[in-house]
Amino acid sequence: MTLNQQQIRVLVVDDSAFIRRAVIRMFDGHPVIRIIDVAADGAMAIDLIKKLRPDVVTLDVKMPVLDGLAALARIMKECPTPVIMLSSLTEKGGENTLKALELGAVDFIDKTAAGGPMDISGLARELTAKILVAARVDVLKLRQEEAKPVAGEMPQVHAAKGTEIVLIGTSTGGPPALQTVLGKIPATFPCPILIVQHMPVGFTASLAERLNRLCAITVKEGVDGEVVQAGCAYLAPGGTHMKLKRNCGRMQIWLDTLPADALHRPSVDVLFESAAQVCGAATVAVVLTGMGKDGAEGAQALKRLGARVVVEAEQTSIVFGMPKAVMTAVAVDGEIPLHNMAEAIVNMI
Repeated sequence: MTLNQQQIRVLVVDDSAFIRRAVIRMFDGHPVIRIIDVAADGAMAIDLIKKLRPDVVTLDVKMPVLDGLAALARIMKECPTPVIMLSSLTEKGGENTLKALELGAVDFIDKTAAGGPMDISGLARELTAKILVAARVDVLKLRQEEAKPVAGEMPQVHAAKGTEIVLIGTSTGGPPALQTVLGKIPATFPCPILIVQHMPVGFTASLAERLNRLCAITVKEGVDGEVVQAGCAYLAPGGTHMKLKRNCGRMQIWLDTLPADALHRPSVDVLFESAAQVCGAATVAVVLTGMGKDGAEGAQALKRLGARVVVEAEQTSIVFGMPKAVMTAVAVDGEIPLHNMAEAIVNMI
């Protein structure tokens, strides 16, 4: 067995015996992923993590004795391990999911996402992909909100007058990264910011509300036809591409489901390519942590027109897939640690 094929040992934590059995069946005979044990509550989970040292933990939010958030906080403090949360889309569920990501969870699964109360086949595909990613994550990066800007650490990025729009694309690890970046953008920021974060339908509304409470700028979900304003950040709604159009000299958000065959919806590539057509060189594009290569083709379209593109540095990226893909596709204008990104964006404007 090669290094890439070494088994990934997973602990399943859920108070539902049905869910525990379902997850065990998902990976019965899987060539890489092996369920090593199960736990019915958070306290039992912590004991098993310390004893078994799993590579990945799946953790339900709602549990007796010690709930998922309390258990996650202790896991990250006492026995740091990559954790994938199992959540549900309710108002409280969305807020708890975002809190879990802030506490250090790598990612989450919406248990109610596909077609019914529990679409096992859809859940299995998504959970498999996220376990494979989580197993490769450096857990020391999961509490990076504690990191502080370091003087002299930020690469030089040139400023340019006439910048019209700032774009941000991100995926795995994105919600806490967006909080770090947007939380340092001043209310007087002179450009609108458009953001694509890979998230299921519904969760982007909770993310926008949370970021709006924590940031000096206004953060909201984008609305079709809305005129974008300086000092505001617009988050693409889950399940919909966000594009730009110009109408009577004003830039507006255009929400669309096309292209229907895009791997992600919303797609970073779709947003970047749209901005290339509307704003061209007057664009600053930022790619933060995330798996895959969404944003690489869009970055090429932007760079051909003279726009500036920067990526999050590998040293702070939870998953370096998207930034690395962009760096492979174009000559980026900066590879910047997360805790310096806001300053770099402001300096470019």
